[in-house]
Amino acid sequence: MSEQKIFAGPRVRRIRNAAGLTQTAMAAELGISPSYLNLIERNQRPLTVQLLLKLASVYKIDLEELQSGGDSLLPQLKEMFADPLLVGELPGDQELIEVSDAAPNVAAAMLKLYRAYREGQDRLSDLSDLLAREGHETRLSGARLPVDEVREAFEKRPNHFAALEEEAEAFVKLLSPGDDLFGALKAWLRAEHGIAVKVLPVATMPQWRRRYDRHSHRLFISERLSLHDQLREVAIEAVLLRMRVAIDAEIEALKLSGDEARRIARFELARYAAHALMMPYRPFLEVCERSKYDVDVLRARFGVSFEQAANRLTMLQRPGASGVPFFMLEVDHAGNRFRRAGAAGYPQARFGGACPKLPVHSVFSQPGHIVVDAVEMPDGAQFLVFARTLEGPQGAFHERPRRTALLLGCDLAFREQVIYATALPGRKDDPMTTPVGPACRVCERAGCLARAEPPVTRPLGLDEMVTGLSAFDFG
Repeated sequence: MSEQKIFAGPRVRRIRNAAGLTQTAMAAELGISPSYLNLIERNQRPLTVQLLLKLASVYKIDLEELQSGGDSLLPQLKEMFADPLLVGELPGDQELIEVSDAAPNVAAAMLKLYRAYREGQDRLSDLSDLLAREGHETRLSGARLPVDEVREAFEKRPNHFAALEEEAEAFVKLLSPGDDLFGALKAWLRAEHGIAVKVLPVATMPQWRRRYDRHSHRLFISERLSLHDQLREVAIEAVLLRMRVAIDAEIEALKLSGDEARRIARFELARYAAHALMMPYRPFLEVCERSKYDVDVLRARFGVSFEQAANRLTMLQRPGASGVPFFMLEVDHAGNRFRRAGAAGYPQARFGGACPKLPVHSVFSQPGHIVVDAVEMPDGAQFLVFARTLEGPQGAFHERPRRTALLLGCDLAFREQVIYATALPGRKDDPMTTPVGPACRVCERAGCLARAEPPVTRPLGLDEMVTGLSAFDFG
């Protein structure tokens, strides 16, 4: 038995009320005074070991239940109050503990209402996507975090910022880096701002990729990053200093609602500018066209990672000098979305990206390999897609590395310009396609073996005499 004092007044009161006893009657059965029982129920006295055993014996209850009470509801209540709609309502967890302890049925009812609310929000979101695909403008939206607002702002617009591209080209001319952009950036930071760059071991920077110390004028980079990512972090710091006015102008144009959203957007725009600096527009586009957008050729030619080169492919939309309009999706093995972008905006209405049959989900079983496919949407739209896993920052031996998967796609009509189309099955002029949908909740393909959720637009088929291929068959 734990030596920790157990205050379980509300639980004792529930036991007494369930048995239909007065305090006097229950006190008599436990062999204590009514006043002492009153103090216990008001949490002014703890339960002794002897009294715990007596309660268990007389009322046939589990001691674990007495000791834990409503604690099992705490994680769910915390998750509920972490929702953007409720965040900030409570100063700490104490009130949640009191609610789960004193009124577990009320807490369970609150959670039930919250789950119904979330289900309603999910259905509204699914219906909004469906209406958008059909060309109807909707304004259905739930509570959003600042990061969600920023993601939506970037996903809806083309992933091309002309002012940042021009600034990056001017910066490259100023640096004249040759084959050593990392060295040129370090020299520029030292000469123009008195900033020294130093790479530190993982143990010294366990939680940061990059940190600038204003007192010593030193920029610290974590050694857990690859050389390509170290270069990008230094480039981000440089463009934040060199291109601040241009970045601020782009942030204003996004019309974000709060300071936190603007800070997140600043990082995303600095990341964009860093890529533009590492892979200047015209030279990058020329190599793209010569290599037919072979990402491995691009990363070798410009000394960048696969992820960085793939990101850059979605940015090639300069008027009069545009490339194939690629779009991009990055997810982890659990399906969590990290990044979506597109040369003309991410094609959410036409493509979606949540279908389990897309190769971005299957490549986790083939790390480092590129999987190519041609997919066809229910409305007949066809896309060339290819996916590959990405390795995140590496740590020590005992740390599990982060692995995500990146999917790049474009309209299948561009297949003659893209090297990956040569891996498609079928005839060159008529490749075989895989039928997919935008997401299970808004997809009406019948008999799909990969269906994970029922469609919101169709009633389920509940014929006891017929069993279909999916648990969510519909009529």
